[in-house]
Amino acid sequence: MKFKYLLPFCFYILIHNPIAGQDTIRFMTYNILHGATTKNDFNLDAIAKAISDLDPDFVALQEVDFKTNRAHGYDLPTELGYRTKMASIYATAMLYDGGYYGEGVLSKYPFISTHNHPLPHHVDHEPRAALSTLVLTPAGDTIQFIGTHLDHLNNSISRTAQAKKLIELFSNSKYPTIIAGDLNATPESHDIQIILSAFKASDIGPNYQKTYSSSKPTKKIDYIMYDMHHSWRVVKSEAICDEYVTDHCYYYVDIVLENN
Repeated sequence: MKFKYLLPFCFYILIHNPIAGQDTIRFMTYNILHGATTKNDFNLDAIAKAISDLDPDFVALQEVDFKTNRAHGYDLPTELGYRTKMASIYATAMLYDGGYYGEGVLSKYPFISTHNHPLPHHVDHEPRAALSTLVLTPAGDTIQFIGTHLDHLNNSISRTAQAKKLIELFSNSKYPTIIAGDLNATPESHDIQIILSAFKASDIGPNYQKTYSSSKPTKKIDYIMYDMHHSWRVVKSEAICDEYVTDHCYYYVDIVLENN
């Protein structure tokens, strides 16, 4: 191999296969109350500021409207992506109010691929979806990040079926995988225990973060979970309860993906 070709080749290897590189990644989950605030004054700049202030790498958005009447015809994931300078993608769960309702994901980095996975639901319950994305991080790792929002009804057969579907879809992925979202179930519930059979929650324990409601948080229903096949190390987690921007506390976790 001639020397002039050797240097570019070595540079490629270092970039795509870092010897000592590690990713410390900030994941965030944020139920945005379909673009309204708790005062119902529709302040997208305030919703976006909550994201920008935390400077996350990935955000899972729930209760995301796409051009509905109640969202004043806005494409919410694109608007929030523009305001936060992040890439955005949307997954429809159902038709609603002249537009669509579903999940969104924001990323600092470009998407390799995205997929909308419809989740099972009872005929009388709202449809739900899981939005999966593959993203290449600066350290050269391909991360699978999934945003979802499970059924909100008490003792929901739909939510149980949805939890099982998440395990079926994502528990054996070859990629380091994070599931984030409003799962509408508390840590001790049967539905969360189903997901914990294959994923670890970043803060479940005696001091887990309560996330609902934002005015007086009494329970945890929002989660960031990581797979058991790769080496993750949680550095920090925090729920931020802003009574104005949404009725949930938004939640972030800093996780190191160790060399795998």
